[in-house]
Amino acid sequence: MSEKPKAVYLGENDIPRAWYNVLPDLPRPLDPPLHPVTKGPVGPDDLAPLFPMGLIQQEVSLERYIEIPEEVRDVYKIWRPTPLIRATRWERALQTPARIYYKYEGASPAGSHKPNTAVAQAYYNKVEGVRKLTTETGAGQWGSALAMGCRFFGLELQVFMVRSSYAQKPYRRVLMETWGAKVVPSPSDLTQAGRKILEDSPDTPGSLGIAISEAIEMALQADDVKYSLGSVLNHVLLHQTVIGLEAKRAFELIDDYPDMVIGCVGGGSNFGGIALPFVKEKLEGRDIRLIAVEPTSCPTLTRGRYEYDYGDIAGMTPLLLMYTLGHDFIPPASHAGGLRYHGDSPIISLLVREGIMEARAYNQLEVFEAAVDFARAEGFVPAPETAHAVKAAMEEALKCRESGEPRCILFNFSGHGYLDLAAYDEYLAGRLSDV
Repeated sequence: MSEKPKAVYLGENDIPRAWYNVLPDLPRPLDPPLHPVTKGPVGPDDLAPLFPMGLIQQEVSLERYIEIPEEVRDVYKIWRPTPLIRATRWERALQTPARIYYKYEGASPAGSHKPNTAVAQAYYNKVEGVRKLTTETGAGQWGSALAMGCRFFGLELQVFMVRSSYAQKPYRRVLMETWGAKVVPSPSDLTQAGRKILEDSPDTPGSLGIAISEAIEMALQADDVKYSLGSVLNHVLLHQTVIGLEAKRAFELIDDYPDMVIGCVGGGSNFGGIALPFVKEKLEGRDIRLIAVEPTSCPTLTRGRYEYDYGDIAGMTPLLLMYTLGHDFIPPASHAGGLRYHGDSPIISLLVREGIMEARAYNQLEVFEAAVDFARAEGFVPAPETAHAVKAAMEEALKCRESGEPRCILFNFSGHGYLDLAAYDEYLAGRLSDV
């Protein structure tokens, strides 16, 4: 095989014109969400107070491809297609025969993969007359992406940012506010759910489950206000499949194909985005491993139970069948704030349950060690969340060094770490510990 290029840059015409919907290709249908009060299956009318009908229809659609509106593609053109880069310098540093590629989603204005769905969700809310959105954010990637999307489509935004991340990552708050969003630490005194938690646990670091409760409570207070979620739900993973679809097109151009696809997992959006477009081929017999990576401090897929659970701490969301650590689980504060969620996408959970995807967990220190190793070879500094995928890619590359197998490894570089340098400062100074 001829020498592969360092990077593959697609053109604007290669931006996908349709998202890939994995639902018709799953090994069995997803079990339906259940109503939080009646415990019966949730229908469109039950979701209408929270989401616009366009997104509700995508949540349950069995069409394999769903057209991307031109207004959304027009915004995508600001940063998409993102490059597929071969980590040749890192390969040499690791002395591995493996071919390591990463899809660089740090190219977006918000610095992560999150705008792929944020822009789409803002669009669908705008066309249905929504005035304002509410949301939660952990490390701030999602909140900043939605702030940008809302700015593009003229929507107001209220963000509830997990308290520990609000303190750790002040520049993500500044980024959200630069795009016009209002940001408060969660739990807050703006909602009944937040006030109750502050009364019971005034020193709580917060959690995504708490922030979701607050965002939903505020969204239900007015008809022209809706809630927006950055991960977990089917329509969110759908929008993220532009990542994997572009990656497949890039591999076609260089006549290569990954033996494994790796991504970090909190709620499942960035891993789903890169991995789901490869699921159909795997189910049809192609030998490809799909590897989900999470922190040991919040080991949802590796240590959670597969059962129905709420998506938030107050029990206001529909119950989803997923791997969960319990909706009242509050993980310890860590720098991978975007991975601190008690549950996981029903789609990812089902595929792990069925053995189509595999999951593993790493400690914080070994993740930062791998991230620094990658940065010193390739230059890009990964976000702490992304660093989990970097660690898994490194581990697989070192296995190839031992076996001599020239495997092709693809991982999603889901976001850069330039707003997370305080975490690197702690690691490099020896002040960081495993949690």
